[in-house]
Amino acid sequence: QDAAARSLQAALPALLGALQRNASQPAGAEALHRAVLRDHADADPMDRLMGMLGGGAGAAGALAGMLGGGQGSGGGGLGGLLGGLLGGQSAPAQPRGLDGGAILGHVFGQRQPRVERGVAQAAGIDGSQASQLLAMLAPMVMAALGRMTQQRGLDPGGLAGALGQETQRAGTGFAQGGVLGSLLDTDGDGDVDAADLLKHGSSLFGAFMRR
Repeated sequence: QDAAARSLQAALPALLGALQRNASQPAGAEALHRAVLRDHADADPMDRLMGMLGGGAGAAGALAGMLGGGQGSGGGGLGGLLGGLLGGQSAPAQPRGLDGGAILGHVFGQRQPRVERGVAQAAGIDGSQASQLLAMLAPMVMAALGRMTQQRGLDPGGLAGALGQETQRAGTGFAQGGVLGSLLDTDGDGDVDAADLLKHGSSLFGAFMRR
């Protein structure tokens, strides 16, 4: 199992588990419900990824970096993935729905450094990589939850219950049938990995996957 796959399998359950914990209280479920409908319901999870990559030629370069590895990359090119996302420069100001750092602050609160250390240890990456990966995934997860909430007409309690089911699936490798798993597992192997993220929904991805 490569570094990118290990990182995703550590980060996604951590993010979903924190969301579930927050939604376990009525006030938290209400707040999450408002947030996903206000900022995330009309977004496609993979469009969110492309938005963070910059779209167009910028996205192409970032995807090439993901797949080509590069300095500091693990077995699956995680270093290149994160380098492509950040481009070695300060990230521009993001709209609220795309601001992964702000989402993480709301989701984890004061636990964020501890969660990042846990993800880093589980995945065999450093803390800054774990932080950047979580910030990349957060808008995608929120978009998936927003779409699920809107399509199913979920109220806050229904969203909390569905989130609990997704969290259980995440802990077992995103078994087929889950909302997040079905959105992200494009190759149908029941496992959400780096290839699934890169192959989703664009001929641009296909060109770089053949490198």
